[in-house]
Amino acid sequence: MNTSASAVDCSKCKLQSLCMPADLDAAQRERIGDLVTKRIRVKRGESLYDDGDPFVSIYTVRTGFFKTTIANENGREQVTGFQMAGEILGLDGIVTEHHHGDAVALEDAEVCAMRFDRLEALTRDIPAMQHHMHKMMSREIVRDHGMMLLLGGMRAEERLAAFLLNLAKRLHARGFSDSDFILRMTREEIGSYLGLKLETVSRAFSKLASQGIIEVQQKHIRILDIQQLECFEQEQAVA
Repeated sequence: MNTSASAVDCSKCKLQSLCMPADLDAAQRERIGDLVTKRIRVKRGESLYDDGDPFVSIYTVRTGFFKTTIANENGREQVTGFQMAGEILGLDGIVTEHHHGDAVALEDAEVCAMRFDRLEALTRDIPAMQHHMHKMMSREIVRDHGMMLLLGGMRAEERLAAFLLNLAKRLHARGFSDSDFILRMTREEIGSYLGLKLETVSRAFSKLASQGIIEVQQKHIRILDIQQLECFEQEQAVA
């Protein structure tokens, strides 16, 4: 891991509403802010942590995009998720106290590191923070379940539609456009995540574009017909 760290001031962070509960007093906010021991900058292509690293902290993405990966039985990389601002990295290490997989920056990024032992102690004193952490962890579980549904029989176009809709929803929740955005990941990485070959992903993009549902210019995506894209995603549910 080749990273650099900087000082922290949570009171000035625009992501407070994603990282902290809303109903905290000033003293509680200060105590939670003290949990963030440092902000770590990770350059594009570098790892925040690697498979087997000791688990010490969980990380909230402040800026940038990450992918999480594991090695399959053949030693090939399998993408398990994509994380953006306000989302958590590192929960995989809680069970065994070692990380199970790598977290790699898809662009220059910055994360806030919180020592998990200190977080556990604080959540016992501040029930609202404990509830907030449970909600964040539950969100990760729900996303994993959604991934299982994606791989459970959907056609390529349906998988891609669901992926784009999920990405758009998450971007919108952070104040970005949900219809015009740049993909930070490659087609190959999308294919690894969706269980599709690279050429199949390319054909799925082309099909959605040919039907006027999306517009594709390399990594620039415009959703032109959100209702039709939702119909693609819903086809599996009624099949």
